[in-house]
Amino acid sequence: MHTGMASPWLAPLIPFARFLEKLIDRVLCVAGAVGLSQAPEFFQQYLQRLGGHLDEARRILARFELVAKESGISLAQLIETTRAQSAAPVAKLGNVMAEAQSRVEALFAAERALRDAALWERPWVFMRHLDPEIARGAWAAFKPAVPVTTEGFCYAAAGMLIALGLYQLCVVLPSKFWLARRARLKNRRADPLGENKGGVG
Repeated sequence: MHTGMASPWLAPLIPFARFLEKLIDRVLCVAGAVGLSQAPEFFQQYLQRLGGHLDEARRILARFELVAKESGISLAQLIETTRAQSAAPVAKLGNVMAEAQSRVEALFAAERALRDAALWERPWVFMRHLDPEIARGAWAAFKPAVPVTTEGFCYAAAGMLIALGLYQLCVVLPSKFWLARRARLKNRRADPLGENKGGVG
């Protein structure tokens, strides 16, 4: 790769270095493709768990709504009436009902946003509506799968390009810069007057 810069005793190592560089490229391609291709599967499993949490939150909220209906008032009125009670435990129950209502609204909005998001929008939508508790549960139970959808193949290609780009940016380019700088310094030490030879006449 850098034959002109290598010392004579390093020359036999050049073919090995080239082979190692190609091997690293291929390993990174595979790692990036396999890693990012799992994103759609994780999204799917996260959505399933999100849907389960939404169903449970709706069941809890439905009980409060039933109490409000049987009392002849709306849920909002039930919440305000309960919060206004002098007994602290009863007043806190009003907050519990309000939190249950907010939870259903947040989970529903997150699920709808994720399901409606386009292919390349989904990661940003996912981060915007991320529920850490649900994400931890999805990750703990996550089972990798072989991508067989267009989305999976797109993510695999993106993972490959990202891995290669990071390798070039963080390893290859700094290495080339360092070797070129080292070669210039070596040439200057070997021929300190070389820069002025052209002007001598």
